[in-house]
Amino acid sequence: MRKVQSQFGVGPLQQKLEVGGIHFLADAELARGGAGTGPSPHEYLAAALASCTSMTLKMYAERKSWKLENVLVTVDIERVNDVEILIRDVQLIGALDADQKERLLDIASKCPIHKALTGEIEIKTQLVN
Repeated sequence: MRKVQSQFGVGPLQQKLEVGGIHFLADAELARGGAGTGPSPHEYLAAALASCTSMTLKMYAERKSWKLENVLVTVDIERVNDVEILIRDVQLIGALDADQKERLLDIASKCPIHKALTGEIEIKTQLVN
């Protein structure tokens, strides 16, 4: 995996992100003190789950030669009593029977980001100078 680097951007909270030569922004919403120039960190977390789910389902359906034309994955995050609740809606488009749809829904929980978020996570922080 390529490393992700973040540094200050312009404005109160904007961050300039780089991954393998690809540049993009993160920011907070206006209501949270940012300028709204990019997705928030939580929105990137939701995007990671949504895109990983869709990619995983596409790869699985292709291996099975199923008629999956598209997958629309929507992820929202709510915080209740200090618990992050990720609500994932999966819409399968294509000529699929009920068993195929049920299997794909099961496979959604096997995407690497889902597994990372529901498994044990360890963060090692170190100061480098």
